[in-house]
Amino acid sequence: MASPLYTIHLKHKILPGRVTIGKYDGSHCCITAATTGDKVLVHSPHLRDREISMLNVNQAVTSICAGKLNPNDDKEILLIGTQSTLLAYHVENNTDLFYKEVSDGANVIVIGKIGTSTSPLAIVGGNCSIQGFDWQGNDPYWTVTGDNVRALTLLDTDRDGQNELIVGSDDFDIRVFKEDALVHEMSETEAITALVALKDNRFAYSLANGTIGVYDRMNRAWRVKSKNAPVCLAAYDIDGDGIPELITGWSNGKVDARNIKTGDVVFHDILSHGIAGIIVGDYVMSGKAQLIVCSTHGEIRGYDSTSIAKESVQHGDVVRELFARKQALLAELRNYNADPSGSGIPANTRLLTDIQVSSGTRACPGGHVVVQLTVNNMTVIRSATVFAEGIFQGETYVVHPRLDEVSDSLTITLKPPKDSPLDIHIRAFVGSSPTKSQFHVFEVTRQLPRFSMYDIASPSNRSIPDSFVTFKVNEPASRVCLRLHHIHTHQSYLVALV
Repeated sequence: MASPLYTIHLKHKILPGRVTIGKYDGSHCCITAATTGDKVLVHSPHLRDREISMLNVNQAVTSICAGKLNPNDDKEILLIGTQSTLLAYHVENNTDLFYKEVSDGANVIVIGKIGTSTSPLAIVGGNCSIQGFDWQGNDPYWTVTGDNVRALTLLDTDRDGQNELIVGSDDFDIRVFKEDALVHEMSETEAITALVALKDNRFAYSLANGTIGVYDRMNRAWRVKSKNAPVCLAAYDIDGDGIPELITGWSNGKVDARNIKTGDVVFHDILSHGIAGIIVGDYVMSGKAQLIVCSTHGEIRGYDSTSIAKESVQHGDVVRELFARKQALLAELRNYNADPSGSGIPANTRLLTDIQVSSGTRACPGGHVVVQLTVNNMTVIRSATVFAEGIFQGETYVVHPRLDEVSDSLTITLKPPKDSPLDIHIRAFVGSSPTKSQFHVFEVTRQLPRFSMYDIASPSNRSIPDSFVTFKVNEPASRVCLRLHHIHTHQSYLVALV
């Protein structure tokens, strides 16, 4: 557990995922959050007589963000997104900078420079579209993506001095755009709910199924899963080692910090209610930014590197390592005690795997992938467990044949729902006899290729389609062509724009 520097109670409920911080007068940090009743709360601790002010939006707030949008003004701008509009509000002057209709909605907003842009843009993610607005309300940036956009972040992924836009959406994909061109695409197992840029070309993500993880130069470095839902992500150096940790706020009120290279927990605390948002700023004017955590019931806690003792972090790592070694030795000792005769399996026993595609059998109709497990000697495979994400409910599949069906091989049938690469982790229980109570566990990881459910069809089964469709769209031809360019399909098509 950690010791917060300060605790503040706003006495207002806060909507999850709609919390930001801004310097609206150019110097003092103000927490801003969407509340119930279509209102936005601004907490200004430096204004003792009126710390809390409320803005009536009169529409359900779907996103909120603050940052420096006008390059000629030190005062930051508050951006409020709804299902159909975007408001840029100058809090200090109490004026609207611009008010725009956004037909695709404003699910998420991020402020920053993208590509060759010399001025900051307010980048808005909506239904299959992404728009960028400057401080005058012009939209010099526009592109399309695969589904509803839920998360955005800016990061120079290729170290060319220009930011790329990383987009997370409901179709389980993370896409990287350079200007308006798609340059990378990574498939996950659930809808992406949050993204945050980290140090050294890394970025973190969270999924709707409770998974969080880190990508390092477009390769997944690690991931973990919880039964609780991650609400928000942030980057902050909580242990004072000069490298920011990944900060996660969870729906059960827990907040933790993980090493971005290994995923090890170095800090955690628990609030009495679910986390609504995590922000970073110098809220008490101490000269150093703090990690600020907000709960759904308006509780605010601030942390920095003094909130956790470095000795406790180091000792905690040692204790965890020693405890894991102890458990492994105890398990090995139990196995020896349970089998005093010493009879086991030959030392050269190997578990072999083979992956094939099947169009269907009597026992398993319909197309599927067959994972065949075999051993190289007279031992038997009693059962196997398969760990994977997105294939079956619960993410764990157990194959346990009847005693009279146990042999030196085991067949596992899988039906991946998407055309994307997928790691499957298999644990097979191998023994000298199916009646034994002690088995050796073999672990193997295989990757199903992207199109593992596809098989070569015979030429006689090919059919040539003879159909077309005519429809009207209320968009310029250039935008239609751009949308078609980003569509991923295995069919050929001809489009005539009239």
